[in-house]
Amino acid sequence: MELKAIIIGSGVAGLAAATRLAIQGIKVSVYEKNGVAGGKLGSITNQGYQFDTGPSLFTEPYLLQSLFDEAGERMEDYLTYEECDELCRYFFESGKKITALADINHFANEMEEQLDESAENIKQYLQNAEKLFNSVGDIFLNSSLHKRKTWFHRRVFKSLKQVKLQHLINTLHEFNKVALKSKEAVQLFDRYATYNGSSPYKTPGMLSMIPHIEYNEGVYYPHGGMIKIIEALQCLAEKKGVQFYFNTPVDRIIYSNGSVKGVVVNHQNIMADIIISNADIYFTYDHLLGRKAQAKKLLRQPRSSSAVVFYWGIKKTFPALGLHNIFFSNDYKAEFNAIFNKFSVYQDPTVYINITSKKEEGHAPANSENWFVMVNTPAHTGQHWEQIQQEIKAAVLKKLHRLLGEDVAAYIEFEQVLNPVLIAEQTWAKDGALYGAASNNKFSAFLRAPNFFKKIQGLYCCGGTVHPGGGIPLCLRSAKISVDILQQDLTKLNHRH
Repeated sequence: MELKAIIIGSGVAGLAAATRLAIQGIKVSVYEKNGVAGGKLGSITNQGYQFDTGPSLFTEPYLLQSLFDEAGERMEDYLTYEECDELCRYFFESGKKITALADINHFANEMEEQLDESAENIKQYLQNAEKLFNSVGDIFLNSSLHKRKTWFHRRVFKSLKQVKLQHLINTLHEFNKVALKSKEAVQLFDRYATYNGSSPYKTPGMLSMIPHIEYNEGVYYPHGGMIKIIEALQCLAEKKGVQFYFNTPVDRIIYSNGSVKGVVVNHQNIMADIIISNADIYFTYDHLLGRKAQAKKLLRQPRSSSAVVFYWGIKKTFPALGLHNIFFSNDYKAEFNAIFNKFSVYQDPTVYINITSKKEEGHAPANSENWFVMVNTPAHTGQHWEQIQQEIKAAVLKKLHRLLGEDVAAYIEFEQVLNPVLIAEQTWAKDGALYGAASNNKFSAFLRAPNFFKKIQGLYCCGGTVHPGGGIPLCLRSAKISVDILQQDLTKLNHRH
């Protein structure tokens, strides 16, 4: 008998999970409340400017590659990309600048010349990050932390030998202060806490493995922009027989006697054997399952950061900027204190600018650039975002004027803005928190929601708000983990029958 599966939401994880099920001969339908696939990863085109609206960094392309391989398709028929020889340009208030090249020796030497941080120190830091990522990261990121068999595998004991006490008891900032001596180098490596919406002053030193992904494995650029990743995944899913229903929100998940039965869509019951929710986990519990008490429990974990993003069409080119650029705050501690303790935005925030027209001229009119300008903010707790946006914009323009010596405001000919309330409306993300719960304590990895529901057979979940976390690589891993668990459950069921 052909099994039927329903995927709720078509973010990166939902699309990957749909393909993984379809290639096993399962009949898959994807229900998406928006008019297009992509979740937080969308696209805007206006006045000759093209912007990716969500994630802007492409790393670990082998995760995508493995999905296409398993589907028996050539990835290059769907998506092409190139490795970047430059990772990021960093601007400090001290006037110091770092152009982080992909070549580690170049980068280490630049850190020594510009910041007086010994090149050997940097290389050692990245070697340690690699060891940690390839041992502990492998377990934490590729397996369910909520299944006993994960912990009884002999590789676990081998891997845990790489963990040092300071990875567990120190915060990332404390860890970096011991490992590095210059204030700017500490700040540069502290920023990796923001990869999962957390604070370097709260998240554990274990996150020091994250820079390995960029510096040792590389940063890539997908031709056509990040939106091409979504288009490729949707195309692959359709090729494998997945059916998509857009502008079709799921109202409720139907379950009884401890097992899933289907979903309610437009007052109709649609039956299925398997359901995977790629929606925000809070929304899944609260709205789709009607389990308010369990949804409330999730909120015991503080929300991750959100963002205010300005999409600016700039009628000028800036040779001082690259594809990825970061303008650091002068007081990082005060900035994170504002976000996570005061639920406000610091007066001089760190600014990230992504400019894809540096790679593709077609993304902006001649002699112009498409700026994706992002500032980390708290999730929505009732703040007045219209007013905050104006304050952030003024602070950003002041900072750019100071560090670039240019009045950027004079060149903005197109503007669109995204804030936490809009993120919540567009993606069902609770309070606009980009990653669900923050990883702001030692046990946060274990406190993230699992990829299955203990009490409802046939129901699973994937995406940025469940294990292992947010961002494209982790969402791809999340899809694989949930489908692997599902397969194990089906095997057990078949044995019983």
